[in-house]
Amino acid sequence: MIEILDTTLRDGTQGEAVSLSSDDKVAIAKRLAAFGVPIIEGGWPGSNPKDAEFFARMKGVGLGASQLCAFGSTRRKGVKPQDDPSVRAMLEAATPLVTVVAKSWDFHVTQALEVSLEENLQMIEETYRYLVGQGRRVIHDAEHFFDGYKANRAYALATLEAAVRGGADTLCLCDTNGGSLPEEVYEITKAVREAFPGLIIGIHPHNDGELAVANALAAIRAGATHVQGTINGYGERCGNLNLTSTIPNLILKYGLELEGISREKLTELREVSHFVDERANLTPNLRAPYVGDAAFAHKGGIHVSAVLKNPRTYEHIEPEAVGNSRRVLVSDLSGRSNLLAKLAEGGVSVPKETAGALLEEVKTLEHAGYSFEGAEASFYLLAHRLRGGEQPFEVLGFSVFMHANEANPDLPTWSEATLRVKVGESLQHTAAESEFGPVSALDLAFRKAVQPFYPEIAEIELADYKVRILSGQESGTSSGVRVLIEMARGGERWMTVGASRNSLEASLKALTDGYAYPLVKTQLISQP
Repeated sequence: MIEILDTTLRDGTQGEAVSLSSDDKVAIAKRLAAFGVPIIEGGWPGSNPKDAEFFARMKGVGLGASQLCAFGSTRRKGVKPQDDPSVRAMLEAATPLVTVVAKSWDFHVTQALEVSLEENLQMIEETYRYLVGQGRRVIHDAEHFFDGYKANRAYALATLEAAVRGGADTLCLCDTNGGSLPEEVYEITKAVREAFPGLIIGIHPHNDGELAVANALAAIRAGATHVQGTINGYGERCGNLNLTSTIPNLILKYGLELEGISREKLTELREVSHFVDERANLTPNLRAPYVGDAAFAHKGGIHVSAVLKNPRTYEHIEPEAVGNSRRVLVSDLSGRSNLLAKLAEGGVSVPKETAGALLEEVKTLEHAGYSFEGAEASFYLLAHRLRGGEQPFEVLGFSVFMHANEANPDLPTWSEATLRVKVGESLQHTAAESEFGPVSALDLAFRKAVQPFYPEIAEIELADYKVRILSGQESGTSSGVRVLIEMARGGERWMTVGASRNSLEASLKALTDGYAYPLVKTQLISQP
């Protein structure tokens, strides 16, 4: 049975661009508990007010079978454990177990702590004896253990012996600098396992060599049964062990049982990953194994053809096992199988002759700068047009003017857009102004022209707008651009694309596709 300790709320927050409020930490702790994580390390209550506030708030929060864990360090040099602020803070957090970091590398003991090797052993033993006496389960985080073991094997093991004498029941070996290799981790963990047969042996790897998952699996093969990591691999420098990859590897690849996290619970993995990203205000990693959007995405025509016959040809597991789904991408690398599969995803069918024309059109447009991989709404609209579907409107032309008061530069710059749009047999010529730029002015002018005919577009909002410079022979302001726009209505979202050497033309194309898609969606699905 493997025990997972999640340190997203402590070690994960040390990662660059990762910041969690107290509310975020409470929400994530609840979600991790619902997922079944047995130990949730909430932070270092003695290091900052936010973590102290978190533990105070969590005293009234039920986590089911999961346990909250406080983090801290051994007593300081020359201070009794009961008088040390860090030790007191761990106890005041009122968690049933604590994780305590201690030095195991003689180099760190003399250089960083500036204490004797013997006093470091006393600090470990005395701190743990005191905490155990206060009714806490103690998890010993042996900081820099693998580096320490390679430098001074006898002393590194002596620090573990001190932890055991103090009453720690878990010896977690930390690859703090993240530079160890799997074969080293295996051999050293095996040696520790043999030296301490009655103790729980753990692993806490960092990812500086892109080997954290491999090192964790190596340690488990050597006998470790306690694993510390973070959701999505958050953490200092290159990050911690990514539990989002490790957990499915343990369950699906090794067939191991995890305390609290069943194979059935694994179907929530992608949602948990995205939940934590959302609370951290970070964009989910597109290429994250198991949970990323690209994890089961197929682009090459030969691949798609094979996957449609049998997914095992290019998928190592069923995407649904981790809450993900299969995706077929459309691009200039596509074959007819890609197009037909993508159309089927949206409930759209086209004749074979139309599929051939659609494939050629996609390749031509991609050469001109379009990309339909994320902009599926534009792809469906293209298919709708090629099969002769009715168009809700047609943009005939536009102009944009920027106004600035040179005599008084403190006055805001504003934009004016005029637009000619054909809606059915009616020709609309509208204008609008905006202080928020030319795209906003175009949007307002377009709404003014079309909304009287399609009142439902009042419910549609622009949710995201991205511009990318396209590399090519031209450079600087002469470069072409690709614009991706995300629109939203209620809980539904869709993306469209436009490309041109003129950024406003590209923006208008993506924008009008964004309004057209919900207007013709019913026709897309219903028409053969």
